[in-house]
Amino acid sequence: MTQTVEMSAELRAAVIQLAQTPHLLVALDFDGTMAPIVSRAEDARPLPRSAAALTALAGLESTTTALVSGRALDSLRAVATPPAPTLLVGSHGAETYWGPDSPVLELTAEQQSALAHARDCVAQAINQFPGTVAEQKPAGVVLHYRLASDTDGSAAVEHVNKALAGDPAFHISTGKKVLEISVLKADKGQSLTALREFSGATATFFAGDDVTDEHAFSALLPGDLGIKVGPGSSTAQYRIQHEDELPEVLELLVEARTELNLPQIF
Repeated sequence: MTQTVEMSAELRAAVIQLAQTPHLLVALDFDGTMAPIVSRAEDARPLPRSAAALTALAGLESTTTALVSGRALDSLRAVATPPAPTLLVGSHGAETYWGPDSPVLELTAEQQSALAHARDCVAQAINQFPGTVAEQKPAGVVLHYRLASDTDGSAAVEHVNKALAGDPAFHISTGKKVLEISVLKADKGQSLTALREFSGATATFFAGDDVTDEHAFSALLPGDLGIKVGPGSSTAQYRIQHEDELPEVLELLVEARTELNLPQIF
């Protein structure tokens, strides 16, 4: 069971211990973790202290920073404005940017056809149920119903689920007032494992708030540190109640890592 802590002595000690690892990977979800949840996705911005801490960590030698988000990469770049060395994972792992040589996502003809069908189904739902919105991604489409009534939101989800039920072309997941349909199978756990291998990290820090982040928490290894942000069942070792508490954790990580006399790479 996840332990509820608010920067307790135990969490503080765990962060300081993690900072001693030879090569640290700091991977963060964005919405609900670095940034408050907002009604309009394009209005999200990282908390200034969290953004500053991420920049400081990105500037340390032997420290790799990454954002691991459900957002499409273009959307993530626009709202997060991450420091240049930060690696990016979008669409829960369907999109990645690990440098200029990162491959561009390409779908097969069959996947493109399936995606068009999914988009049509979601468009039907948002035309019928007020307060629902569609978000387009390169390999998927998302039904947002945060602004809909409970009745309309549930009806919209049911409409899309019924239309796509049983079709193996689609990978459907749920989050906080979202229903996501993708034609590629990817999750944050796979992405975290790939980031660890790519960076050569000897330990990983990950923080996230949504059910999709549980894949990442499950991928953590002994010696790693996971923090669940907010309520809900989780396999993370620690919990903070709100994204406003994350800056203190990140700043402690910066302080402890800096005390190792790591050189700056900026």
